[in-house]
Formats: sequence, structure tokens, C-alpha cells
Amino acid sequence: MEESYPMTGGDGQFSYAKNSNPQGRAADNVKALLVGTIAENLDIEHICRESTIFRIADLGCSVGPNTYIAVNNIIEVVAQKCQSKGHASLPDFQVFFNDHVSNDFNLLFANLPPERQYFAVGVPGSFHTRLFPKASINFIYSAYALQWLSKAPAELGDQLNSTSCNKGRIYYSNAPNEVGQAYSAQYAKDIGSFLCARAEELAPGGLMTILIPGT
Repeated sequence: MEESYPMTGGDGQFSYAKNSNPQGRAADNVKALLVGTIAENLDIEHICRESTIFRIADLGCSVGPNTYIAVNNIIEVVAQKCQSKGHASLPDFQVFFNDHVSNDFNLLFANLPPERQYFAVGVPGSFHTRLFPKASINFIYSAYALQWLSKAPAELGDQLNSTSCNKGRIYYSNAPNEVGQAYSAQYAKDIGSFLCARAEELAPGGLMTILIPGT
């Protein structure tokens, strides 16, 4: 079973909405890269021939302003590309906000920008599995979410039989090599599941952007 540990909801002192400025700055810092990627690689001609709707999915959206900023950036650049290709009108934009079932979707939707240029949809569920119909999403975005595992490796809690037991610690600094290997193996499974699901959901001509923190 996957474990569900969403970001802290609400808008209190310790909520994600009040403590996610670093993630917002990171997303803003890659805007130029996002612009260039969409301008060079998004097959807007093919997409517009197939449908009058441009579908965007933010996977691991959590709550707070960061997801709205990212979506607005994507729509702005896609609109510019449509105009540069001579399209007289823009497609309708539909945005799917995804996170764990226990995510604070109430706060997310209560704070949607009133002047938004898209239709908003909530999609609860793990992004390590399929979430959308095949070939249905034109742009998939995920920021600061894929570094989280779907669950703790089972062998970490086996105090009797496993060399990977982490003795109740929630980190693996100075732990045996087997502990790091267990985390790496679980991450490999998770990222493989994520990519396999997205490969089926991404529409022809579409793109995917993933931001993952690292050192």
C-alpha cells in the first residue's frame, strides 16, 4: 500500500501555503527554460488539429499559490506560441490539479484566481498510477513532488531479519549502505511507475516538465 502524507493544509503558521516560498522561487527561476522548451518542442499545430481543448496536469499540486503561478506561466507561453503560428483564437485551457486524496483541495479551490483563463478540475490519487485516459494530456507538470517516495521500503522496519533496518530513524545519514540502497531501489520503482503512467497519458505532440530538488 502506498502511504499518503500530503503537505500540511489550511493557511496557518505551519501550513504549506505559508511555507513554500523556496519552491515558488525555484519554479520562477526555470520560467525561461519553460518558455524555451515550449517554444521549441510543443507541437501546437498537431494539438490544435486534434482538439479545441489544451489540457494541463499539475501532478503533486499541493496547496498555496505556487501551482497557480506555474499554470499561468504555461498558459501564457502556449498562448504566445498559438499566436505566433497565426491562430486567430486560443484553445480552451483545462487544468487538472492532482495530489493525494487527503490533500486540502478545499483550500486549493477556494483560492483559485478569480481572473483565471482556464477550467479547473481536481484529480485526487497517487501519480505513481494512471490518473487520466490514454493520450489525453497535452502538458504534464510536476514540481517538488517526485522526490517523495510512495512508501518507506519495507525492509527498513524489519528489525529481526533485515540488514537494511534503520533502527527507527527517519534519515539515512551514517546508516549502513544497505539503507541507502533500499531507498534507491524504492525510488527506482516509483519513478519507473510514474514514467510508465505518463507515457500512456501524454498526448501526441505534448510535453512534460519535471522539477526535482537535488544536491
